[in-house]
Amino acid sequence: MTRLTSYDDLAPHAERGTLRDFAEIAAAVAGCGVGFERWQVSAPLAPGASDADIAAAYGDDIARLKARGGYQSHDVIRMAPDHPERLAMRQKFLAEHVHDDDEVRFFVEGSGLFYIRHGGAVHALECTAGDLIVLPAGTQHWFDTGEFPSFTAIRLFISPDGWAAHYTGDKIADAIPTYAGPEGTAAA
Repeated sequence: MTRLTSYDDLAPHAERGTLRDFAEIAAAVAGCGVGFERWQVSAPLAPGASDADIAAAYGDDIARLKARGGYQSHDVIRMAPDHPERLAMRQKFLAEHVHDDDEVRFFVEGSGLFYIRHGGAVHALECTAGDLIVLPAGTQHWFDTGEFPSFTAIRLFISPDGWAAHYTGDKIADAIPTYAGPEGTAAA
């Protein structure tokens, strides 16, 4: 279930509260400039589905997003609890960073946690299947796959080069509770 928990962005990073209503969550992150929508997950995916199979299953959605946002390329990221590079991938995304491009993700399976830093707060947004998030270029954020990730997401990019991060060097991601997984509780 999609949820949003907010924290102060200054130590001791006190929790401000949690929202579970989708409309309230969308309104809260809109205040950060972030787009957030709920789409229909229309295609069940076989465990061995290839990236091409996933992209084909959501081809109409991808085309609609490309037309709407000017996106030029897309890919599929799929992480499972037994992925051999899961810990390295988690660390890559866990440090606060920004992009020169929008960060667009449509979750077709599973879940992951985006942390959005804006206006004196960190908003921890758990995205689940059917959630579409659009973080505008320059948005300070990080992403936690969880220790045992389980998600599939379609990523869209304006730049044909794809995902490229500029790390801020701020250690705030080390101070905010990490992702324990769906229906779990955050662990410090």
